[in-house]
Amino acid sequence: MPAADAFESRDYESSRGVGIPVSSAGLAYGWPLRSAAFRWLLIGQVVSLAGSSMSPVALAFGVLEVTGSATWLSAVTAAALVPMVATLLLGGGIADRYRRDSVLVFTSLGAGLTQAGVALVLLGRHHPAFLLPLAACNGIFQGLTKPALRGIVSNLVAGRGLQQASSLLASVGNATRMLGPTAAGVLTASVGGGWAIAADAVSFLLAAGFFARMSLPAAPPRTEGGSTMRRELREGWDYFSSQPWIWSVTPAFAVFNASNMSVWQILGPVIANDTIGVEGWGVVLSARGVGALLTGVVMVRVEVRRPMVPALSSMTLGAGPLILLGAGANTLMLAAAAFMAGVASEFFTVVWMTVTNTLVPERLLSRIGAHDEFWSFVPIPIGQLCTPMLAAVFGTAAVAVTCGAVAAVAMLTPLMVPALRKIEINGNSV
Repeated sequence: MPAADAFESRDYESSRGVGIPVSSAGLAYGWPLRSAAFRWLLIGQVVSLAGSSMSPVALAFGVLEVTGSATWLSAVTAAALVPMVATLLLGGGIADRYRRDSVLVFTSLGAGLTQAGVALVLLGRHHPAFLLPLAACNGIFQGLTKPALRGIVSNLVAGRGLQQASSLLASVGNATRMLGPTAAGVLTASVGGGWAIAADAVSFLLAAGFFARMSLPAAPPRTEGGSTMRRELREGWDYFSSQPWIWSVTPAFAVFNASNMSVWQILGPVIANDTIGVEGWGVVLSARGVGALLTGVVMVRVEVRRPMVPALSSMTLGAGPLILLGAGANTLMLAAAAFMAGVASEFFTVVWMTVTNTLVPERLLSRIGAHDEFWSFVPIPIGQLCTPMLAAVFGTAAVAVTCGAVAAVAMLTPLMVPALRKIEINGNSV
């Protein structure tokens, strides 16, 4: 297979217990695109994300076209979100136990088939109840995919290449999120949401083919009486809970996500409808995407030796749009704040991916990533359910400003942990 030579004669050097891959060909430490395996990962992600970025718009309007009911849309969305979050921890165990490229092939095939089923239901205008099990299966496959993606980069690149690889993957993700919704809108308006979902299904199937070309080394054979999945999941939790520099960030983002996403996704359109209008809200959303995309490109070349203090401090900028929403700011001010929030979010994402891939033992990466995402995601639906009730009592403006302030404080609290402040990417120290 094309990537096999990059992993021959591979051994591991130890740095505080962290396994760092060394390639005899030297490709793992160089520019990531020199590695054939990483190129297949990147291409697969581009194709997969191009389809996935169309899915929310296409599904929303497709379900509304068939049912005319926001209740059904909410049910279908929840049917996918809940299994996705519930499967994350299991997905971490699976991705650390088996070859991550094989996991990605399997989950991409599964997601492609379930999305094809969703497309058939929408195109055939069948009863929307058929969408619920399909959405649930798709959510499960997504929950299994995320931990594998969190860990696989360290199988392909190391050293300086980790940040470059994370930046490249983030950049293509942001680019597809900017272009995908527009493409979905055109497809949905012209031929219907079902066909846009069908395009997403095809993208998953194509991505599975690209992921199969990575061809990582076979996992070491498991001996009889070896470690069980339950024991390995417990090992992941023990490591996660014993590392203050990791677990201090996770609850901070749990609070940030609950505050930020509940206002941005629920109250944002409501406030915008009474202030800057739908067109202005579209400009604000686009500005955020532009900020994230440009930052991902810049981070391919820029390196910060002690990154966590600036990364977390800059995340306070993510509270700016919420406060300005509550204050009734105009489109220009909101767009500028959203742009800076996109910059801060992308900067933190690249830094955090680089730090965790550098410092967490490779064999635990997917399990630790699963815990990180699980505990960060769980409060989101809670916040989204509570926010409308709070807004009814205290007013949308007051809730938006308060949530912005809470989100900003949450981002600064992990900096009280000395181990987090002292992290050095080059020095591999905590």
